[in-house]
Amino acid sequence: MSTPLHVLVCGANGFIGSRIAAALLQAGHRVSCGSATRLRTDLPHVPIDFSRDTEVPTWLPRLAGVDTVVNAVGVLRDSARRPMQAVHTAVPAALFQACAQAGVRRIVQISALGIGRGDQDNATHYARTKRAAEAALQALPADGPSWIALRPSVVLGAGGDAAQLFRTLAMLPVLAMPGPALGARLQPVYVEDLAHAAAALADPASPFRGVIEFGGARQMTLAELIATLRGARRAGTAQPAHLLRLPAWMGALSARIGDFIPALPWCTDTRVMLELDNVADNAPLAEWLGRPPRDLREFATEL
Repeated sequence: MSTPLHVLVCGANGFIGSRIAAALLQAGHRVSCGSATRLRTDLPHVPIDFSRDTEVPTWLPRLAGVDTVVNAVGVLRDSARRPMQAVHTAVPAALFQACAQAGVRRIVQISALGIGRGDQDNATHYARTKRAAEAALQALPADGPSWIALRPSVVLGAGGDAAQLFRTLAMLPVLAMPGPALGARLQPVYVEDLAHAAAALADPASPFRGVIEFGGARQMTLAELIATLRGARRAGTAQPAHLLRLPAWMGALSARIGDFIPALPWCTDTRVMLELDNVADNAPLAEWLGRPPRDLREFATEL
């Protein structure tokens, strides 16, 4: 094994961040957990607030002795408590600048496939703020930290928001969705695969840099994904749900209503992202893992 690293995982209590922290520990690295609240007493805790920590000096003391920073903080919906502009853009930009000043050698940013490269690709607030964080990485000095921004397709695993949404849909006898969403292609990435890839990429000596898009084992439509989950729930005996293709205006209206109900995972941003193809080559993920990525059929029972 290479020399152990000291890695600060921002979002270490979250769906993805907690898995990354575990994968780093398994690889023999020292891990500090960056989060608003302390959940683990066995690891150093670094208090952070991704809704407020927008100043570089705030971050500098937290980065003393840190080799690599992994940023796995993200929100699917904008809110007053966790504004997307701060969580996805302003705070990461301050963190990245502080990394350059503090001598951090590597940054791993968890981004998302499908956010595009400009407003013509994906005009959602989610996409704009995620792209802005990547722009902040690209603006770092050439002699600053090496960095990689990972853009996985939809990440699935127990406890994830996307898994919750799809599991709810799989329980319905009728799958009523906008037509474009039912036909859009996805390429699910198992959260544990993403975590182990991020742990491997935390090494400052890694040759992988820049923005890299990747998908999971295979492509499927949303309807096929739901059918797979239905089969997993009933040991493969479940019948496919009846599909009801909603007119575009009805899908837009239902999502607009969801915009005003924060507890619902269905909103305009969700609708737009589900209606876009979300697929990419899985070769990068296979190379980082040293094996093929896990197929949804292998882990669907966990969701």
